[in-house]
Amino acid sequence: MMGVGDKVPSLKVEPIGGEPLDLSAPGGKLVLFFYPKDMTPGCTTESIDFSGLLPEFEAAGARVIGVSRDSEARHEKFIAKHCLSTPLVSDEDGRVSDAFGTWGNKKFMGREFMGMIRSTFLVGEDGFVKAAWPKVKVKGHAAEVLEAVKTL
Repeated sequence: MMGVGDKVPSLKVEPIGGEPLDLSAPGGKLVLFFYPKDMTPGCTTESIDFSGLLPEFEAAGARVIGVSRDSEARHEKFIAKHCLSTPLVSDEDGRVSDAFGTWGNKKFMGREFMGMIRSTFLVGEDGFVKAAWPKVKVKGHAAEVLEAVKTL
């Protein structure tokens, strides 16, 4: 998994509800939160929390983008259902999650499977990872990331 000090590879994304972006040259601070699946309880809470704090992230000079392997159509439904203001990237081909190392083995109820590891990265305007949260617990996470953004 990508960590602090790593250079973000040049990946162009087109977030739903946001402007196209090259992740290696974000033009300011960038928060990327990777989450497993739209419409699930933890992912919904996390996305709502980031959306609720979006004005504060923007005031601190940061863009916030959520990433999952859901389709664009599913993202659009998720955004509409929960009035999300945070742009979302559809990573159906896995190129973004593979580059960040967020796709891997998971365990749930005794079962092992491949899936998105809930993780967040704070990328500086220089394109290097400044902070990383490799195994996120949803409660209070968006506020914790906001504090890190403010100190950068």
